[in-house]
Amino acid sequence: MTLTQLEIFSKLAEFKNFTLSAQQLNISQSAISHALKALEKKWDTQLFYRNNNEVELTAAGQRLLPYVNEILNVSHIIHQEVMDLKGLKTGTLRIGSFGASSSNVLIPLILKAFRQKYPEVEVLIMEGTDQEVMQWIEERKVDLGFVVLPEEHLDTYPLLEDIFVALIPAQLTLAQQSSVQLEDLVEHPFLMTQAGSQNHVMELFKAAQLTPQIKYNLSQILSILNMVNENAGVSIVADMALDQNILQLYPNVVKRPLMPNIKRSIALAVKNHKQITPITQAFIEMAKQL
Repeated sequence: MTLTQLEIFSKLAEFKNFTLSAQQLNISQSAISHALKALEKKWDTQLFYRNNNEVELTAAGQRLLPYVNEILNVSHIIHQEVMDLKGLKTGTLRIGSFGASSSNVLIPLILKAFRQKYPEVEVLIMEGTDQEVMQWIEERKVDLGFVVLPEEHLDTYPLLEDIFVALIPAQLTLAQQSSVQLEDLVEHPFLMTQAGSQNHVMELFKAAQLTPQIKYNLSQILSILNMVNENAGVSIVADMALDQNILQLYPNVVKRPLMPNIKRSIALAVKNHKQITPITQAFIEMAKQL
């Protein structure tokens, strides 16, 4: 059993495709097939169901995958520690990001300072919903990720607080108010965000014993702005996700604070703070300072 075989196993489980896995690892498909057969022979168990170029994990493969990813993560940590001992800050940092707040605001801000100090580090950013980011952290597909607190299953590092705001078409009477309450919004079609705030928005309505008329579920802030601009409904998003320059492109969208004002806390999270690379630790410390 070699680390190369384990990495091939992990990539195949992620992409479920020989061609894509070969491209990611920069090796031939035949090399992947040979390594997989050798690993299955070594463990005397079938890891994948094969259908030409496509694969699917067997039950045994599903059970073994988390342990394989743990081994690969430890190998990654060892490499980073060796580089750190030599005074070399190199390697790869994998970051999970949800929504516009982290992708468009926080990450560029942190990376600007991070790249100045660690120019040799390759940064890979994976974007998804808040649930996907937490899953990537659990599965060690990323070294760390942005989450919304509270989060009990991961080790977290609080960064800042943000508020929620309502987005309303300008022609609605509701847009003339200086602030809006949740009960004002349930009378209109609702556009639900799926990026970073969905669970919290639903909790807001649940706590107020209200049910929004959800007509669309959207993961991109620009899609929500377009829909509100076209008078398709109202929405609630995180204020940090809205750049003033972007809002100017949507003249029919009015932003109003919620009353009472409601906050959310954004943090960085890792699976285990005792098992992170020096580069990951450096990114966390830099983020906490900004």
